[in-house]
Amino acid sequence: MNEENISGLQTNHSQTKPKQNMANRVAKLIFIPAPGVGHVMSTIEITKLLVSRDQRLSITILVIKPPNSTPGSSINAYIESLAKNTIDRISFIELPQDEPSSTPHPNPALFMFDEFIPSHCKHVRNVVADMTKQPGSGQIVGFVIDMFCACMVDVVNEFNVPTYMFFTSGAAFLGFMFHIQTLCDDMNKDVVELSKSDTEISVPTFVKSLPTKLFWILVQTQEGLDFVLRSVRKLRGIKGIMVNTFLELETHAVESLSTDTSVPPVYPVGPILNLEAGSSGGKKLDDEVISWLDSQPPSSVVFLCFGSMGSFDEAQVKEIAHGLEQSGHRFLWSLRRPPSGQALLPGDYEDPSVVLPEGFMERTHEIGKVIGWAPQVVLLAHPAVGGFVSHCGWNSLLESLWFGVPLATWPMYAEQQMNAFEMVMELGLAVEITLDYKKDVFNPNANTNTVVNVTSKEIERGIRGVMEDNEIRTKVKEMSAKSRSALAEGGSSYEYLGRLVQEFVKNIS
Repeated sequence: MNEENISGLQTNHSQTKPKQNMANRVAKLIFIPAPGVGHVMSTIEITKLLVSRDQRLSITILVIKPPNSTPGSSINAYIESLAKNTIDRISFIELPQDEPSSTPHPNPALFMFDEFIPSHCKHVRNVVADMTKQPGSGQIVGFVIDMFCACMVDVVNEFNVPTYMFFTSGAAFLGFMFHIQTLCDDMNKDVVELSKSDTEISVPTFVKSLPTKLFWILVQTQEGLDFVLRSVRKLRGIKGIMVNTFLELETHAVESLSTDTSVPPVYPVGPILNLEAGSSGGKKLDDEVISWLDSQPPSSVVFLCFGSMGSFDEAQVKEIAHGLEQSGHRFLWSLRRPPSGQALLPGDYEDPSVVLPEGFMERTHEIGKVIGWAPQVVLLAHPAVGGFVSHCGWNSLLESLWFGVPLATWPMYAEQQMNAFEMVMELGLAVEITLDYKKDVFNPNANTNTVVNVTSKEIERGIRGVMEDNEIRTKVKEMSAKSRSALAEGGSSYEYLGRLVQEFVKNIS
């Protein structure tokens, strides 16, 4: 079995075969991202940076398709679009997938992390073993696994090469994960009970005490906590962690991690962003939306977008509409219909007026626009957009800072409540609408949900704040410049990435 036959999706874009005497000087890295669009996108972008820094690097990305994915799904469409483009020295192998169970798992998120991804370990082992037998393919000098693929560490160890991790969230949250393990293993704390209490704790990577009600949703159940603990214990022994952040943004968190000898070396190499338009599965924004934005004054429009899994019930939609109308600010609102049936992802309304207050569309016709799916990067880059109401996914926060657009926080799931706390309370780079809104999008009926509708008054106050607070606007513009400088030659992330590249290539024997 050769590399080309392992999968239907295989691209190898090296234009010429290396001479035989050069073959063993190729340093091959193997990346294993988690099966989510944000994770795969970030992985692609970091691999592009790596191969651009040293001609000796070659990268193979092992692709785990999400369970029950359909040909038209966003992740499949994204991967297929990549396969059609030439990315020199980056190749893709789609891993085989076991037959899905006919019985739905009661907790889809835990199934994904604790069962589905681990079921691919044997496929990784087989694929990599085959790769090592291919003459001239280069020497494997390291594996780079996703934060949710810690189960792969044991497989990597069988090949006697170092393991690294690419952490797609921030440094403060990375420190939280390690601290959770310390609380359980060294201090014998009941983290599940702690997460249900109304108190605060000290976490080394945060300057301020962290409210326990903002804890990552996975550690709020025993099953989720057990998964996190198993993962972190494995990650303690890896060679290094690339973090999608930059030193100037999370100075305290990076320095805290760097002085903790129990944590692997940390390399802040971000912001790692996909800034290319049309990268979200081939969807295209209606030209009318851009034309409308073109006609608005600079920095006058607040953009509301809640990520690929963000949606609200009708009562909350009406509160948002009233808050927007009462604020008087121009707006562009990506309004998604909640998923129905077996679907996990929201869809678009054929007619959004069915869930909006009566007459809202007519009253706001001149100052607002309600749309469905939105290409976030394209809209944040538009000069008319002056504020961003966001679910606080880490990629979204980095994008908002990159484009210098102030943010109002409305976290929903995953670690977003902690991201929001860091942006508002620690860094002063965002305005609070809410910090503790929590919705388990994988398991809507779970007892970890704390969905209390945010009122129109709170929404109005947040929108006014993000659009009218010049102090925050100035700070965000300054951080925007720092985010771009970090990646430029001589910048902090540029230098950290350079150290990693040197570490990779020195392993060539």
